[in-house]
Amino acid sequence: MAKTWDELERLQPTALKMLKNSILKDRVAHAYLFEGNRGTGKKEIGLLMAKSVFCHSPEDGYKPCEMCVNCRRINHGNHPDIHVVEPDGLSIKKAQIHSLQEEFSKTGVESSKKLYTIVHADRMTSNAANSLLKFLEEPHPGTLAILMTEQAQQMLPTIISRCQIIGFRPLSSTNMERGLEEEAVNPHMSRVLAQLTNNLEEALELSRDDWFAQAQKIVVKLYEVLKKKPLEAMVMLQEDWFPHFKEKAQIDRGLDLLLLIFKDLLYIQLGKTEKIVNLGERSRLEQYALQTSGRRLTEQMAAILESKRKLQANMNPQLMMEELVLKLQEGSSFV
Repeated sequence: MAKTWDELERLQPTALKMLKNSILKDRVAHAYLFEGNRGTGKKEIGLLMAKSVFCHSPEDGYKPCEMCVNCRRINHGNHPDIHVVEPDGLSIKKAQIHSLQEEFSKTGVESSKKLYTIVHADRMTSNAANSLLKFLEEPHPGTLAILMTEQAQQMLPTIISRCQIIGFRPLSSTNMERGLEEEAVNPHMSRVLAQLTNNLEEALELSRDDWFAQAQKIVVKLYEVLKKKPLEAMVMLQEDWFPHFKEKAQIDRGLDLLLLIFKDLLYIQLGKTEKIVNLGERSRLEQYALQTSGRRLTEQMAAILESKRKLQANMNPQLMMEELVLKLQEGSSFV
């Protein structure tokens, strides 16, 4: 379901304020460049802008009504005067831009307005980029362009200079949680995901991923086994950890989850229980926090961060994990 203006304004307040002002003051630019990381809401806000421009009766002068024929057609992706260009394979080709130009030389089907969106605008071939540049230099009346990119530095400076740049900031953990809960993700899961990534799309993918759900269970089990004899922890690595965390990125994700447990234990000791992330494990973590010291927890967190560095430096993952487990148990009152 399409997000409302108010929902998206909570996620990207600066971007929405700029767009709102340009609509209310009747100063909509002929071209915008939406620049920011994947998962920051560029496509959703591009859709919202299209509806705001084409809506028959916008609320407060800028919010799409979501009820008129234009809003509904845009939501269903079948408005005749709105065109989307995406990479054909790895790049956007000159022929795609030519096709767009031909389309825009015709009169609008429904009105005098036309809008086109170029997704991954940084992936245009040099010929395509030069064709678009001519298009931007001599825009047709009533034409609005929205270019989207995660890599503005890869684009022609002359194209960037002809666009109004709207920067999309990485989402804060609070906005991530809110965005995930609006997508019906369990609040406990939202809390964890908001600490692992500020990319809403990636967080949503993880929330639906059976591998990730199982990973969380294995990480909690590893923490609990650390309080037992070293041999048991090594056996657990062989039987549970290594079969599940196979790729480098998966191991890194597992270390992040493990780090969150130690952070929670430290928060409990500091009396900052409102910052606990693993809410489903809270009662057990409160018990575990009594069995260790703040200094020890800090040492263990440093060991996990060091393991993450070693992983990125291509240390053998099995050796790295075995070494980490021994460090996490070393000098511990568990053993």
